[in-house]
Amino acid sequence: MINLDLKGMGVALITPFKEDESVDFDILLKVVEYQVQNGADYIVVLGTTAETPTLTEDEKSEIIKAVVTQIRGRIPIVLGVSSNCTRFVVNQLKEDNYQGINAIMSVAPYYNKPTQEGIYQHFKAVAEAAPLPIVMYNVPSRTGVNMTADTTLRIAHDFENIIAIKEASGNFAQINDIIKNKPDRFQVISGDDVLAFPLVALGAVGVISVIGNAFPREFSDMIHLALSGDYEKARTIHTRFLELIDLLFVDGSPAGIKSVLNMMGFCENKLRLPLVPIRATTYEKIQAILKTF
Repeated sequence: MINLDLKGMGVALITPFKEDESVDFDILLKVVEYQVQNGADYIVVLGTTAETPTLTEDEKSEIIKAVVTQIRGRIPIVLGVSSNCTRFVVNQLKEDNYQGINAIMSVAPYYNKPTQEGIYQHFKAVAEAAPLPIVMYNVPSRTGVNMTADTTLRIAHDFENIIAIKEASGNFAQINDIIKNKPDRFQVISGDDVLAFPLVALGAVGVISVIGNAFPREFSDMIHLALSGDYEKARTIHTRFLELIDLLFVDGSPAGIKSVLNMMGFCENKLRLPLVPIRATTYEKIQAILKTF
């Protein structure tokens, strides 16, 4: 299995909607091209930021097709394939067409609250079924269960086609343990924009970013400066974005980043229920910060 290099900044792509809540494919392609032209190292399609749980299967297929066609192999595409039913994920991996896709990202099973052994067996089944390299995604604030460092390392050592983890636990000790004891081929990726710089300094290879939807050039520059050891310049960019990143998540994600893209003239400030746009007070605070950029 070829190991995919995920060093740098991946962008967790939004799904833009029209006022009638249909997918705005014209804007989707503009956002994708904006990423490609401004330094994104790869794109993550149908992740959390895409509001994937609110999309139909037909919409998902059309989004994948549109993104693959637009990118034309210029940068890698990582596709989200997740469920709290292991059999469902396995069947998808065996039956779906992954032409134009470079890797699969799959979140630790959510809602069921499996044990660590259950998480291990889930990813074992995923690894055995996968036609592409796998990126695990640990985000306990959403799944309800944390995949521990021991479990991550056990999986990383046992399955060569599981090549990375997107770590969004926010637990520095846990992430540092993974970085310290992982196989050389295994990559650790920050799942939080606000922690991207310090985690790269610890040894992570980069970030899968939300704010990158709006500021791909600046955030990619920060990651690459940190990767090259120029921490002073990277820290300057990191500090500049801290307040904005915090505001993006005050009323939930992707509501925050969609408001920014709306202010920048990219898309409607539209989400699908149960998600709603950010509050007017938060919108005004973000708007004030953007005026200083």
